[in-house]
Amino acid sequence: MPARQRGRFGGAGMVSRVKTVAFQGVEAIPVDVQVMIAPGKMGMQIVGLADKAVAESRERVQAALHASGLSMPPKKVTVNLAPADLPKEGSHYDLAIALGLMAALGALPSDALAGFVVVGELSLDGMIAAVAGVLPATMGANAIGLGLICPAACGSEAAWASADMPIVAPRSLIQLANHFRGTQVLGRPEPAIRSGPEGGADLSEIKGQIVAKRALEVAAAGGHNLLMIGPPGSGKSMLAQRLPSILPSLSPRELLEVSMIASIAGELAGGKLSDRRPFRAPHHSASMAAMVGGGLRARPGEVSLAHRGVLFLDEFPEFHPAVLDSLRQPLEGGESVIARANHRVTYPAQFQLIAAMNPCRCGMAGEPGHSCPRGPRCAADYQARLSGPLLDRIDLRVDVPAVTAFDLIRPAPAETSATVKARVAAARTLQAGRYEALGLASTTLNAQCSAALIETVAAPDEGGARLLRDAAEQMKFSARAYHRILKVARTLADLEGEETVRRVHLAEAIAYRMAGERRAVAA
Repeated sequence: MPARQRGRFGGAGMVSRVKTVAFQGVEAIPVDVQVMIAPGKMGMQIVGLADKAVAESRERVQAALHASGLSMPPKKVTVNLAPADLPKEGSHYDLAIALGLMAALGALPSDALAGFVVVGELSLDGMIAAVAGVLPATMGANAIGLGLICPAACGSEAAWASADMPIVAPRSLIQLANHFRGTQVLGRPEPAIRSGPEGGADLSEIKGQIVAKRALEVAAAGGHNLLMIGPPGSGKSMLAQRLPSILPSLSPRELLEVSMIASIAGELAGGKLSDRRPFRAPHHSASMAAMVGGGLRARPGEVSLAHRGVLFLDEFPEFHPAVLDSLRQPLEGGESVIARANHRVTYPAQFQLIAAMNPCRCGMAGEPGHSCPRGPRCAADYQARLSGPLLDRIDLRVDVPAVTAFDLIRPAPAETSATVKARVAAARTLQAGRYEALGLASTTLNAQCSAALIETVAAPDEGGARLLRDAAEQMKFSARAYHRILKVARTLADLEGEETVRRVHLAEAIAYRMAGERRAVAA
């Protein structure tokens, strides 16, 4: 091309490249943003299997560049997002496209961006807005030896990935351009953590309900699923809301796992991480996509947002049956798989299910002095909304009767959450040490133990084996129920610091398993 035709925007075919990422679950897939300025009709075209949000970045980028003192070249601008067959979703491509265009225009040094992955959304005034997924993007950038450029609002979140990798967190395009020119130096952001609320809910506030508190402690110690059945006002929701107060804080590895899911979902407030275990309590009108994940962008659902924490389902039978049955696979496999025609997304979902329900529609079946007009059918029809395979995956079922006036007026001294939490932590330490010695670093709780292994680590004494055999024959336990009873008995022994699972531990585990059946018969 003659020199007079190349103009001040460079020669035809000039391409600048910027690295960014696409998200598949919590995994960040590298994406190459290629920007070319060439002769042709003035305008910008974005190609590479981009969704509506990415296509609209054309207008945001042009407005942001104009607000920052740069005008679009009077030529054809083509933006390619490679690989072209990978779906691109979200607004976090804005900043990478803008920086690629600025490099092609000569507003940024051509090699300044080579060592960075770029994510961020642009405002029309040139400011850089927060986006979801910065923590997984930082982890992905660190894995391939690159730094990260992200919005200032997400800098604290990104800083958790590594203490050594370079991170630049500008507030605006102008600030970023000045940083690379050397006229303004942006410091590395510091990681931030969100502290828990002071004086939160405590287990000592629950009056009475000794059996339910014991079941809650067992569930916390072994990571077991729990179903509480009782009339309205008996304290089921209060018990569930106090479960996080007796659970140990997240380990550093768990903290990153949980935070990456929250980052993808856009739920990290101010870029601050929290070491408190998640507690999710969706309404019973939640859809299947809201519960297990899905939707237009295959976002994580409640089961994944509760990863390493608690999923509390109040009014259990009121959820749609299909939504409840969709929990069966995550409960068993510890992950939620969202299948699409052109791709498959997997989110981790190792959560603890805590459910609460009334014994019948009127709520008072089996209570002393109450007679239901519909008789036993009221409870039978209500409890039939729960499928047998789902109930089979719940380790502990406990009756939560109405609190007596004596408990309310002259309550007995109750243990605080701190006291129970210490016992739970000691039991979990025993479990983690046991499975680590067996070479199972990924298994830290009895509830996660495989069926084959639990028969070894929870082998009962002679009296316990006889009791379990007789109970299995008389009550027709399924193979899953048999192994889950062993897991609960193993947890009960761990709470007492005993190596051997004894008859008393199995008797209590079987009693928890049969509580729901006794309530149905009593109704």
